[in-house]
Amino acid sequence: MPEGHSVHRIAARFRSDLVGSPVSVTSPQGRFVQGAAQLDGRVMEDCFAVGKQMFARFDNDLHLRVHLGIYGAWDFSTLHAEEALAGGNTAPVDREGQTGTYAAAAAGSMGAPRVSRVRAGEEETSGTASGAGEQWPPAPVGAVRVRLLTDRVCADLRGPTVCEAITPHEAAAHLERLGPDPVVDGKRRGWTRFREKAAHRRTPIGALLMDQSMIAGIGNIYRAEMLFRAGIDPYTPTVDLREEQLRELWDDWCRLLPIGIETGVIVTRTELRGKAKQAMLESVADRHHIYGRAGEPCRVCGTTISLAEMQGRKLYWCSGCQR
Repeated sequence: MPEGHSVHRIAARFRSDLVGSPVSVTSPQGRFVQGAAQLDGRVMEDCFAVGKQMFARFDNDLHLRVHLGIYGAWDFSTLHAEEALAGGNTAPVDREGQTGTYAAAAAGSMGAPRVSRVRAGEEETSGTASGAGEQWPPAPVGAVRVRLLTDRVCADLRGPTVCEAITPHEAAAHLERLGPDPVVDGKRRGWTRFREKAAHRRTPIGALLMDQSMIAGIGNIYRAEMLFRAGIDPYTPTVDLREEQLRELWDDWCRLLPIGIETGVIVTRTELRGKAKQAMLESVADRHHIYGRAGEPCRVCGTTISLAEMQGRKLYWCSGCQR
């Protein structure tokens, strides 16, 4: 499932390439026809992410809310991509309009062929189209739930859990139910919200970190890696954690999320430098301490990495480091 950094990058791509433009909205698959009709031809005025959800606001005050879920992804096609990459605001923006510290590289990390396609989800890939004879806009491929099209950018959404047109009141209600997101709330305000929500819960901390009403944007990889970095057993009831342990988890999320937004990948071995850091960035297998390494020795203490299931999701931890 795409985690919070991916959705922030996607929202940044929309801010860079679609915000301020009238957008043709269609549903090639046919499952979003009514919503598409409500948004079609309207100017996209803003786009932002909170946790794993994206909200695009149009000039009739309706919002397009998208939750990618496990299988959802956006495919971007750009006409004259070398011109599109020349400018645009790609920095995360919070609900109060403050520009975030880290720039999302959603557009700049791509090449600049005449027509480029980029799949934006948990992993981002790009490829070069065939050249001058390429059709514009490209024909929909697969079950495209919604297509957003301007004169130079085409964004196709496939496989989302949620894709709906909602009112400002409905958008506010969804936002109210979401936990703090470091990009949106900031470090200090976010910590206050997280502490108030989480401190007295008996839920195991490994389950609580995946609860988007407690803290927004954390998925399976970040959950495993943050608990390892903090040395916390994932089965520990949250109420049994000291306040400084909860604060360490929040501060680590504030540290790791911007790295993911900037690089486009989940990087948790932040202690590496030089050649070791470069090798880690180039190899998915080397980016994490424990995630995906069940049965292998812990990189720190040598204990065999454990694997279990918690709330239907794989849970990795090191019984030697996490006590």
